[in-house]
Amino acid sequence: MSNEQTKPSSPVPISEEVRPYFDAASEGRLLVKHCRDCGKYHHYPRAICPHCASDQTEWTQASGRGSIYSFAIASKATGGVHVLAYVTLDDCEVTMLTNILTDTPNLLSIGAPVQAVFHPGTDGIPVPMFSLTPNT
Repeated sequence: MSNEQTKPSSPVPISEEVRPYFDAASEGRLLVKHCRDCGKYHHYPRAICPHCASDQTEWTQASGRGSIYSFAIASKATGGVHVLAYVTLDDCEVTMLTNILTDTPNLLSIGAPVQAVFHPGTDGIPVPMFSLTPNT
């Protein structure tokens, strides 16, 4: 994007608990955790299910498609904008805090369809962000 949005950084050091999440992001895949006991998905990645406290969680690949639940646009002193948003994924109903990459923030709206994209953070480790899904 030409607006030079702020690059996030990943947790350093990356713990073994979340390593599969960042390994998948390096491959352009988005993983979320799924609980085998209660059947619910959750994000951020952690071993214990926040819904039922079970330790029977597993990694599941998400499609990366979702919609904007809420967002905020912050103008930067150096020009451009930074868009922070909550995105709800279509296939697992997980809502995650993320960045929206766009050169046209005026096109953003609640419910707008988005797709995961993976960009290196300040430390070079890819992190999932989102961009508007083109109209087809």
